[in-house]
Amino acid sequence: MDEASLAAVTEAVAADPGSCAVVLVEGMSDQAAVQTLAERSGRDLPAEGIFVVPMGGATNIGHFVDLFGPAGFGVRLAGLCDQREEHDFRRGLDRVAPYFVCVADLEDELIRALGTSRVQALIEAEGESGPFRTFTRQPAHRGEDRHQQLRRFMGTRSGRKIRYGHVLAAALDLTHVPGPLADLLSAV
Repeated sequence: MDEASLAAVTEAVAADPGSCAVVLVEGMSDQAAVQTLAERSGRDLPAEGIFVVPMGGATNIGHFVDLFGPAGFGVRLAGLCDQREEHDFRRGLDRVAPYFVCVADLEDELIRALGTSRVQALIEAEGESGPFRTFTRQPAHRGEDRHQQLRRFMGTRSGRKIRYGHVLAAALDLTHVPGPLADLLSAV
């Protein structure tokens, strides 16, 4: 999150902390997916006073809990993290707020919900079937299963994870939303 966006969230929260909530996520791809899914579910999070804040990595959680949590603005908090970052979230949010853990990571959850064939079709629709084929032919990725190749491909170029956070969330069947995302949106 850039400084101007964080300043805008901080200003909104400071104006009326009792009516706001902050959802802490690791990065901008998580923010894109959460916001897209909320919009598709008929929710306008900013209008509800709910702000999805990408922290630039799970290790920054202490700073954001200090800023927005009980010792700071005192707003309701919730979080979404990858399985390997659960320790950081537990340290930061235990006894403060609910947090929801993705198996492996958010991309893994979305790919499992959509299926590999559907994700490949979305990559093709985005005009990236050529780069994906090139990626899968690289020696380091030839032996991986398709699911793993798709996950890894999402992180190979700057901005790609953010783009596909939105694309995959936009393609989800709303009756098959991955548990951590559904639980997060129910909690806020």
